[in-house]
Amino acid sequence: MRVLLPAILVLTSTLVYAAETPLPEKIEFNRDVRPILSDACFFCHGPDKNKREADLRFDDGSGFNGAGSHAAVVTPKSPDKSELLKRITATDPNEKMPPESSGKHLSDRDVLVIRKWIEQGAEYQGHWAFIPPIRHAVPNVPVGPTVRNDIDRFIAARLQAAGLKPSADADRVTLIRRLSFDLTGLPPSPEEVDAFVADTRPDAVEKLADRLLQSPHYGERMAVYWLDLVRFADTAGYHSDNPRDIAPYRDYVIDAFNKNQPFDMFTIEQLAGDLLPNPTVPQKVASGYNRLLQTTEEGGAQAKEYIAKYSADRVRNVASVWLGGTMMCCECHDHKFDPYSARDFYSLAAFFADVQESPIGRREPGMPVPSADDESRLKDFDAQIAAAQQKLQVAVDELVKSGNDWENALRMQTEWLPLPPPETKVQGESHLHLQEDGSFRDEGKVAAKETYVLTFDTPLRQLTGLRLEVLADEKLPAKGPGTAPNGNFVLTEFKLAAVEQEGKEQPIKLKRAVADHAQTGHAIETAIDGKNDTGWAVLPQIGQAHEAIFEAEQSWAKDDAAAKFIVRLEFNSQYPQHNIGRLRLTATTSPNPAPSFVTPALRAILAIAPADRNAEQKTQLLNYLRDQSALFAEPRGVVQTLHEQKQQFANGLPRTLITNAGGPRMVRVLPRGNWMDDNGDVMEPAVPAFLGKLDIKDRRANRLDLAHWVVSPHNPLTARVMMNRLWKQFFGVGLSKTVEDLGSQGEWPTHPELLDWLAVEFRDSGWNVQHMVKLMVQSHTYQRSSVQTKEARAVDPFNRLLSAQQRFRLDAEFLRDNMLSITGMLSSRVGGESDYPYQPDGYWEYLNFPRRTWPTDKGEKLYRRGMYTHWQRSFLHPPMLIFDAPSREECVADRPRSNTPQQALALLNEPASVEAARVFAAKIVKDGGANDDAKLTWAYRRTVSRAPTAAEKTILLNLLDKHRTAYAADRAAAEAVLKSAGETLLPNDIDAAEVAAWTSLARTLLNLHETITRL
Repeated sequence: MRVLLPAILVLTSTLVYAAETPLPEKIEFNRDVRPILSDACFFCHGPDKNKREADLRFDDGSGFNGAGSHAAVVTPKSPDKSELLKRITATDPNEKMPPESSGKHLSDRDVLVIRKWIEQGAEYQGHWAFIPPIRHAVPNVPVGPTVRNDIDRFIAARLQAAGLKPSADADRVTLIRRLSFDLTGLPPSPEEVDAFVADTRPDAVEKLADRLLQSPHYGERMAVYWLDLVRFADTAGYHSDNPRDIAPYRDYVIDAFNKNQPFDMFTIEQLAGDLLPNPTVPQKVASGYNRLLQTTEEGGAQAKEYIAKYSADRVRNVASVWLGGTMMCCECHDHKFDPYSARDFYSLAAFFADVQESPIGRREPGMPVPSADDESRLKDFDAQIAAAQQKLQVAVDELVKSGNDWENALRMQTEWLPLPPPETKVQGESHLHLQEDGSFRDEGKVAAKETYVLTFDTPLRQLTGLRLEVLADEKLPAKGPGTAPNGNFVLTEFKLAAVEQEGKEQPIKLKRAVADHAQTGHAIETAIDGKNDTGWAVLPQIGQAHEAIFEAEQSWAKDDAAAKFIVRLEFNSQYPQHNIGRLRLTATTSPNPAPSFVTPALRAILAIAPADRNAEQKTQLLNYLRDQSALFAEPRGVVQTLHEQKQQFANGLPRTLITNAGGPRMVRVLPRGNWMDDNGDVMEPAVPAFLGKLDIKDRRANRLDLAHWVVSPHNPLTARVMMNRLWKQFFGVGLSKTVEDLGSQGEWPTHPELLDWLAVEFRDSGWNVQHMVKLMVQSHTYQRSSVQTKEARAVDPFNRLLSAQQRFRLDAEFLRDNMLSITGMLSSRVGGESDYPYQPDGYWEYLNFPRRTWPTDKGEKLYRRGMYTHWQRSFLHPPMLIFDAPSREECVADRPRSNTPQQALALLNEPASVEAARVFAAKIVKDGGANDDAKLTWAYRRTVSRAPTAAEKTILLNLLDKHRTAYAADRAAAEAVLKSAGETLLPNDIDAAEVAAWTSLARTLLNLHETITRL
């Protein structure tokens, strides 16, 4: 018969385990108890009221002392009287907690921790990350060789408590390489290494850090991590993953770090740069942060669903980037482990309800972002245009003063002839119905995108232009003339074609278009520019009729071969269901119909006797005389040509998506995240309730309010989150290793007082990033060797107490940068558009809608830094993918670092690697020195910043001899090496066998562990 031991005996039996892993002398709830309860208990006894069992809650401490309908489960200092301990040690399955069905289990040590916590008084602490950080007293550790600043004091105190000593100083070569990689992402040159090694001044490291912080490449290094956080990419992500304009945002980030912009303003400009008073171009560019999310162009997508997706995406990212929180859980329900609720999720989403964007379709081209030189060129155009306009105005004034009968010329109107009823067809779902006045009204359901096709069999022998009248109608939304809910339309293309007798269409080119009114940014000319992302629209003048004239480049003459003509009106913009609701077409055979176009309003003014016209009517006539009449076609043409030249230049400028604010849409709580359920409460913008409230009086909060709160002392998270991540950049692991989550499921920091101290120092320094960087890199903790002592490895195998520095492989972008820098191939140009370096043919074979091929660049663009490589979310550039770069579909705060055979193969065989090796080999042969020994030393110093040891020399020179012999016997193979991957041509006056042999050795050097590792 099996005997069940009493719980106290079970606990006693674990003392051996406890002796092997001693419990802390003082149990702290946050450090020791909360992680146990969070993992095993919070699911049923945590923040989510919908899943909470027995009305018992542990995450906020209320359940321990009794709250709600439940009695206290903890009796401080009396563990054996505490219901909590009884239940977690129970042997009866009906009593034991957590229950077997939960899949959770407490270890013997977990039980001992909870027992000791109760024995010591069961002191509860709120979650450490949600408590405002304070500047803890710096441990009283004297300054010495291994204690150089306050950071070292915190680290030294923990090491002393653990009975450990720090590792020795890193050697000078390792230290300058470490600083160079960490601050610029690039290796130091041999000359820089020599200078630093020879610099024995006490402040040599500080001087080096200052120099590297002033490098333009510092901003590039820091930007890479930020771009991972905000999911920066060159493409939209969903469905066809088409490109969108956003590269200037990357330049903004680089520039912000280089200028050491205070982090609070860096945050504000990104979340709400467009809402700042008189925002500058950089601030508008920064607001592009809100447009970095994934979007879709899929025709069959549901707009309402994607509005919900975009809303949730923004909440996830803001919470991840600045709050270090996993709020994505709250899209469907209250958080299981942290005090974020579903209402918090949707109230945070409401801040972004003012962002104006199309839920489905191609993103707009974005705002032009000219450089200083571009601005100068645009000003030159403006000066030339102003001069030409002045000349035109003088000519108009002289004509008016001359007394010539110019008004009669304006009265000579174009004759518009009615057309017989056409054959109509709608490529879509709606239908065109003929009205009594000869117009057509669009009826029925309107598809997202449609095209009207009207085929005319006309008696006209020739045709020079068409007039399109868009008419108001009581049956249309807002009286039209469009079918959109606001009465607008977007005519993306107006096309004309002749139909020959055999049915073949012959396009008739339209050279000019004019209209009585056009919405800003939607000129009538865009209806004949061949683009679907532009088009004619008429806001705000809805509910009234408008006219547009389309003039053919050449008069179309009807003959036996041309029986009919076809008019197509295309509505293919990013704005769904924006058709013309009612329209009428008439034709003319008069010459120059567009320049002779007189609007109905002007015709009415001309009918008034000159003496009876008011000042506004006279001005309208003069404006028409100057801007449209055929009398001044020539000088106006000069102005137009200059405008076109300016526009052509402007079209080539970099553009970027920015945030444009508008009236906020309604945001509701979506029950279980269901976008089709409209029964949830309407939410106003608000920060998570447990973190406080915004002081906004009785107005609606906006993104600017959110941005200010994010970096305010009232928010305990941002400074901590950022310092934990900055620490990771310089020490390999955060003080809390879960840099993506500082919630209850995250790791208790190894040095919580230091993390708080850093957070307060960051905030009090004016959010000065470079100040914090210097504090970290000037510490001995940063500058010590990455080799742990034997004693430290035994006590702290993962080096979390930081007796030594960490070592880690370079990230994907920096691996390539390092290789190109070593070989002298790296372009130093900072910023600009994304590039297309070598990529395998066919890799994009499955990239559709439309199908695309990788447009490999030429020249300098092949050798720019890896961070500028075109970031295709669905088909990430293979070298980036192999070395663990993220797709950037979501926020990534902690890239993995894997070690795979594919990585070794890529470093050896990827085209950029092979090209770098043969270019490096040619330089070694030419510049390395008089003999093999000198050449090897020259190459080794450029690769790993030091000379090779005797043993390394022997191995490498033997390798060189082996390949030299092989290539001398096979000249064809040697020639093939020189012409292998990459477009860089080598000099003709080199020995192919010699360079091929050194290429083998160069590949070896570029693949050394020491080459690709930050030590």
